[in-house]
Amino acid sequence: MWPLCHIAHVRPIFRTPDWEQYVRVNRRFADAVKTEARTDDPVVLVQDYHFALLPRLVRERLPKATIITFWHIPWPNPESFGICPWREELLDGMLGSTILGFHTRFHCQNFVETVDRYLEARIERESNTISHGGQLTQVENYPISIQWPPEWIDTQLSVPLCRAKVLRVEQLRDNVLLGIGVDRMDYTKGILERFTAVERMLELHPEFIGRFVFIQIAAPSRSSLDEYQNFEGRVRALAGRVNARFGRGGWEPIRLKVEHHEAPVVNEYYRAADVCVVTSLHDGMNLVAKEFIASRDDEQGVLVLSQFTGAARELHDALLVNPYHSEQCAHAVFRALTMPADEQRVRMRSMRRLVQESNVYRWAGAMLLDAARLRQRQRVTERIYAHQRTADVEVK
Repeated sequence: MWPLCHIAHVRPIFRTPDWEQYVRVNRRFADAVKTEARTDDPVVLVQDYHFALLPRLVRERLPKATIITFWHIPWPNPESFGICPWREELLDGMLGSTILGFHTRFHCQNFVETVDRYLEARIERESNTISHGGQLTQVENYPISIQWPPEWIDTQLSVPLCRAKVLRVEQLRDNVLLGIGVDRMDYTKGILERFTAVERMLELHPEFIGRFVFIQIAAPSRSSLDEYQNFEGRVRALAGRVNARFGRGGWEPIRLKVEHHEAPVVNEYYRAADVCVVTSLHDGMNLVAKEFIASRDDEQGVLVLSQFTGAARELHDALLVNPYHSEQCAHAVFRALTMPADEQRVRMRSMRRLVQESNVYRWAGAMLLDAARLRQRQRVTERIYAHQRTADVEVK
């Protein structure tokens, strides 16, 4: 499901035993929801691609439940999704939801078009609803965000102290320019493309050799899988090649840190950096971009952001790039490193206002408010039908 939904040119592998296990796990969760429900009409929140079948399974066990499903990763176009052998089962499972949420309207449109292509369903595009199997599903976009203010806002070091601490830990000179990337070690995150952009930037602007260091925090992920092992090997090899080419007297342009870092430590790196680079090849949202913005209460620093992230549809004051175009990314990094402080402030202030107003509480609240409205509408409808039935009996 991960490579199927992320258009990152990694071929999905479909195995019947994997599918059978996926079905078993979804059924176990459905049984657990039924066991734990205290009423016959609970509100159930289902999250992400691990549980595509769960909404329908819960609906079969609890017909009156209000089921909110949020899909955290992208939804591809119908042609891409259509190669899945179990496409109809997955779509039917998701349409057991009362509300089905995606990060962007574009992903909503892709999902609706996929349903239109592969299922017999009635689609009302004006109201964003799909009727299938006697069930009406509302399809909406709910862009996810982060906590605001950050939980460590009262205990974090000032920006100058964060910078001094990071430079001391990394053993770098005070006048160095810092870039930061924070990702899982995953082929969808564009880490190879990012390193290639750094290499190209140094080719085009050799005056930054010895002055610019890019720190890549890459938390290990799914390292038991061959595809991820091979990817990590390629990342290490590329970092080694760039460092061998441009390294001078102990200085290296890329610092690759394949290890887990606690969130407060990552926040210090954000606050120390001159530029944060997010070059995902495909992302539902990408919260790293928003975390970087939230960290910069000094209103400095520049965000270079892939146009293929959900965040790019909100953060218009970032420097938007096509991660597949290494020269464009290199120019964006150079522009970020040379951007005047006043322009940084205008851009960062605008993005911080958006992240503050559209925080994770608003994200959750929007779904719950929509669910509450639908539940109220259903109760009113049931009362009307009950009244009509009573009136019909009295007439007879």
